[in-house]
Amino acid sequence: MVLPLAVTDPADISRLDGLYSAMWSLKRAVQRDARAKVDAYWAAYHERNEQGAKAVRQRLGLSREALERSAYEHLEDSGHLKHHVSKALAMHIADEVWNGVSRHLFPDTTGHRFGRPKVGIWHDFTRIPGRARSHTTENKWETFRLVGTLHGHVMAYTDGGRHELMQPRQMPTPTAPEGRVPTGKITAAGKPGTRRANWWDYKGPLAVVFAGGPEGKRGDLVLPVRVPQAPGQRERVRHFLANPLAWHKVDLVRRRKASAPGGWVHEAHLTVLGPGYSSPAVRAMRDRAAQLDRIGGVDGNVSNLSIASFPASLGGGKPESTEITLTDAERLLVEKQAKKKRGRARALERSRRASNAAQYGMSKKQANRATRRAAKGLEPKAVTVPGGARDTRSDGVPKQAFRRDRLSATYREQRARQAEHAASIAEYRRHRARQAAREIIATHGPVLVAEDCDIRTWYRLWGKRLSQTTPGMLISALKAECEAAGGRLVRASTWSTALSQHCLCGERVHKRLRDREHKCIACGLVGKRDRVSAALAAFVRFTDVDDPKTAFLDTTASRNAQITYAEALEEALRESTTSCPKPPRRSGRVAAPRQRGTSAPRTAGQRNRATPDETRPVRDHAGKPGPRTACSPQLTLW
Repeated sequence: MVLPLAVTDPADISRLDGLYSAMWSLKRAVQRDARAKVDAYWAAYHERNEQGAKAVRQRLGLSREALERSAYEHLEDSGHLKHHVSKALAMHIADEVWNGVSRHLFPDTTGHRFGRPKVGIWHDFTRIPGRARSHTTENKWETFRLVGTLHGHVMAYTDGGRHELMQPRQMPTPTAPEGRVPTGKITAAGKPGTRRANWWDYKGPLAVVFAGGPEGKRGDLVLPVRVPQAPGQRERVRHFLANPLAWHKVDLVRRRKASAPGGWVHEAHLTVLGPGYSSPAVRAMRDRAAQLDRIGGVDGNVSNLSIASFPASLGGGKPESTEITLTDAERLLVEKQAKKKRGRARALERSRRASNAAQYGMSKKQANRATRRAAKGLEPKAVTVPGGARDTRSDGVPKQAFRRDRLSATYREQRARQAEHAASIAEYRRHRARQAAREIIATHGPVLVAEDCDIRTWYRLWGKRLSQTTPGMLISALKAECEAAGGRLVRASTWSTALSQHCLCGERVHKRLRDREHKCIACGLVGKRDRVSAALAAFVRFTDVDDPKTAFLDTTASRNAQITYAEALEEALRESTTSCPKPPRRSGRVAAPRQRGTSAPRTAGQRNRATPDETRPVRDHAGKPGPRTACSPQLTLW
């Protein structure tokens, strides 16, 4: 759970900056050590062949324990770091570095290795991992710890429950309890035992406490917590924060925000031992979806996502279809946001050119004007913002790297605002995908089949225009919702099924990518191409469900469905039988900026290459192509 921190005191902001700076310095030092050891490991080719890779890693210190010892050495050698960083934080930052190194040294189940470990930069360092509290030893939480109770927080900011929860912008910093508290034991003198009060006895508003480094002399760092109070958050907050015994770990996270003091917003990411939270409405919807006895198919496209489903018994009920696309109002909003994005990009480029004028040449217009003024004997006019290309060497490499450019404060602020806007757009996309997935399974059930397409191929063809409808994100969210409702989204190979090239009657109907209408001359079925493919996906069967290569099209079942539903099926394949799920939108939240260029159907037919839904055997991510069972003459009924 994300808990915003109310950090408004300049002293706390300065101390947090020092903590992040010290942790980043420590992590960078450990990353440099790890990178040098990795390079030495790969260079010792003959030694690895003779003695084995494990012996070389032990000699070089390529292990989790060795990196932790390296972090401890850096902490001891640098005196100022111990004023900010504790030994537990150093150990966990070394563990994070080792996670990246292990992904580089050891391949995963698919045989893929990650790249060579890199050294991060300051603005990318946004998370300080905390240490999990001990659930076996009482009162043991070594790094960041969450103190207080939800009841005490509510009572403090509702004036004892007399009004609604109101948390001010500048929240007061809680203080540690004072005095002595009873221990419940009897001393040797026969008197009740007492001890000094500490943070474990604090029952007031929630706060995150960090004791500081071993040589820190500034006391505890106390950061007040701002409990989320948006509509619908009350039950979620109670689910996660009502039981302090379930609190497990706190990580300190910061994110860029230009309008915040210091340019950062600080958050505490709390890990809770227990199940996640789902609202009663979502749980009821998933229960109803689990009871639907339907089979469905999904067809993803650049401009829309089509879903079609049938009753599993092909008896009662009727076929349903849904199409998710952008409305005219959404497209207008997308164009408006794209215009703002282009304006911000031009402003950033002008600011960079003005601050680094020596690295750019004059444009043709500026050069012609300078030539005319020189011919007339006029004084040359100073060019503050050169519009030409960047000065490069003979091989095209810039003489000065972009990372060494001087950047003004306005440039950094504008760049931060641009990052905030991009983050808000990404969050809206995820929210839209989750809402659409829930509406889909509520209508079509949690048992769906989708083609195993590679979305990266689509991006190579149409670029970021896919961000308007986000088909990959929608299918991923649909998979998660299917599993949450007790079903499953199964992937089927495009080679063995070729759904876009078949009809429900079993005949093969050849279509180019520009052909968006399905017309079968054998049975006379007419409908939208994407919905016909989605309907066919519902009748895909598998020899092994976990292997997309074993998928084949059951033309007998699809033909029976076509005969059973007749007019109802044709209606579902022409128009959506359910309303397109559209979650409520706030102002300024769009799917993605619109990209210039023609629409996908007009440009796709002119490309002499493999198309996404008509995959050639050149690159088959689902495996080597096998015989197409659906093309067998024995299975064709018409």
